[in-house]
Amino acid sequence: MHDPRVLLDPATDAVRKLARRGYSLDLGSLEKLLSGRNAAIQRGDEARAEAKRVATAVKGADPDERAALVERARDLKAVVGAAEQEHKALDAELTALLLDVPNLPLDEVPDGASDDDAELVRTWGEPPALDFTPLDHVDLGDRLGILDLPRATKLAGPRFAVLRGRGAALERALARYFLDLATERHGYTEYSVPTLVNRTSMTGTGQLPKFEQDLFKTGVDERELFLIPTAEVPLTNLHAQETLATETLPLAYTAHTPCFRSEAGSYGKDTRGLIRMHEFSKVELVRVVDSTTTRDELEVLVGHAEAVLQGLGLAYRVVKLAAGDLGFSAQITYDLEVWLPGQQKYREIASASDFGTFQARRAAIRTRSKDGTRGFAGTLNSSGLPIGRTMVALLEQGQQADGSVVIPEALVPYTGFDRLTPA
Repeated sequence: MHDPRVLLDPATDAVRKLARRGYSLDLGSLEKLLSGRNAAIQRGDEARAEAKRVATAVKGADPDERAALVERARDLKAVVGAAEQEHKALDAELTALLLDVPNLPLDEVPDGASDDDAELVRTWGEPPALDFTPLDHVDLGDRLGILDLPRATKLAGPRFAVLRGRGAALERALARYFLDLATERHGYTEYSVPTLVNRTSMTGTGQLPKFEQDLFKTGVDERELFLIPTAEVPLTNLHAQETLATETLPLAYTAHTPCFRSEAGSYGKDTRGLIRMHEFSKVELVRVVDSTTTRDELEVLVGHAEAVLQGLGLAYRVVKLAAGDLGFSAQITYDLEVWLPGQQKYREIASASDFGTFQARRAAIRTRSKDGTRGFAGTLNSSGLPIGRTMVALLEQGQQADGSVVIPEALVPYTGFDRLTPA
């Protein structure tokens, strides 16, 4: 969430920056709400101050003056009450407006609103040169006997998956491999976190109120709860309403959780297989840092996500998303796109985003330096990686002419097998 004074400052150039991502900021309404709220606060403060003076005067007043002073005290109490009500109402309106305003994109983010407008940053690895017509992961999974989509549909409907035998073992192995890289090589602390969180937590990271239709909601004992779309939500909110000493930063957290997304409005897109699911598992990477270092920390974070793909030998590229394609809370995002022979294209496998202080303001994650300087933390997150999409890439890039799939060498100690063969 933004400081309204910053949005109104001409030096911020908020209207132009938000227009780049397709958002029209109503500065007039923002200024009216802010000035109205501030005026109500001032009226209340002035009335309280006068009420204190009147209360002091009553003690030494003669009977004739006392009656007038008591009447004035009643009037001032009414003024204070009215000012507080107006302040509360205007503050709620202002907060609602600000919660709907997305983050400001950095100037380095390219213009545009689609995948075609993304800026290519680098590529790694060579897509496998296959001398046969490659299959996609669904046909491969069926042939190998490790993926059962019809039974998943019977259990829960479309956009769910059942993994069987070595498919389930591969899923488990990937999670362990990702976590070991994060914790042992890159210094992340592993957490086990709830997959049900409250509205405040969802609001803190920017999923609410704007994207409620994309979430699965439930309740326990009259409590409103949401299934997490990513472990970013509980990991970031571990420090909500806290003040962190800057010398303890950065903090690096990881977790392996199921993730739940309704994918509202996306039907017809990637309906085949494991690309876009209602439920999937993922290892997430979250960094809480000094706000002045977020841009440099993003490069660190992207490197950690790339190391996973490189360790598996998967060909991929890194792109910088266009302003109109950024997530609501991000000020800059790198997408990692892995090559899929079955589709003959690069497809997103992970996103690494720098949120600046946007999430920290919403979640009230503050910082204090040794000299007493206070501020808000910077937050970042990336997939590290999603299990399902990584399986898609492993199956398609590792497929052989005989129908088998070679398992990357780095993963063999986790799987106990180096090849998947047709059932």
